[in-house]
Amino acid sequence: MLNEFKTFIAKGNVMDMAVGIIVGAAFTAIVSSLVGDLINPIIGLIIGGIDFSSMYLVLSGDVPAGVGLEAARESGAAIFAYGAFIMAVINFLIIAFVVFMLVKMVNRVKDAAIKKEQAVPAAPAGPTQEQLLADIRDLLKARA
Repeated sequence: MLNEFKTFIAKGNVMDMAVGIIVGAAFTAIVSSLVGDLINPIIGLIIGGIDFSSMYLVLSGDVPAGVGLEAARESGAAIFAYGAFIMAVINFLIIAFVVFMLVKMVNRVKDAAIKKEQAVPAAPAGPTQEQLLADIRDLLKARA
């Protein structure tokens, strides 16, 4: 069983997946910062300073007016936090768009590299060993 595990880990696919997960985690931090620190404030400015993440409806229970979402949740009331869902959807759409653009760019670079490889003409193939031997034979016949 230990040998099977070693074989499994040694496969290239597992290592590629591990690298992908690590890079993905780092990329998530960058995208989260992009969304939270740059894009959400711009969206809030465009729509008049509304912060979706603190929007909620009280389904049951008592919550003082003007209390933030966290305080409303801590009060024990049943909360319908539609603003947090809206922000999650916006964050997903932004992340999906950024990943789409990244994949599009990577594919463009790969296509350019493949076209460059195809554009390089292959070196002309030299004569085969049989052709060379036939030429030598013909030359020797011509001398005789």
